[in-house]
Amino acid sequence: QVQLVESGGGLVQPGGSLRLSCAASGSIASIAAMSWYRQAPGQQREFVAVLTGRGTADYAESFKGRFTISRDKGWSTVFLQMNNLNPEDTAVYSCQAVIPNVRAYWGQGTQVTVPS
Repeated sequence: QVQLVESGGGLVQPGGSLRLSCAASGSIASIAAMSWYRQAPGQQREFVAVLTGRGTADYAESFKGRFTISRDKGWSTVFLQMNNLNPEDTAVYSCQAVIPNVRAYWGQGTQVTVPS
């Protein structure tokens, strides 16, 4: 079992930055990768970024250059640094942890609001 708790969301003005955190606990040594997703009102959940156990990061095309995924030593905390935010970035941001051949775990999400 893995428990994930996101934090760091809030209200930010256009052009501003936020750093989201995802605190993981439980069987974190078994995690192979962690990702960030987001879901805007009335839209499907959207992949944002992934970080593998080897330290490889990948991003959806629309976030490259603006968002950065990173982690503390191990998988205790994963971060998402978000820069140059705009109203279209308004969404609930959730983290996911994958344990191979077991399942994917999700946090409850944290709200990010960028007013127009």
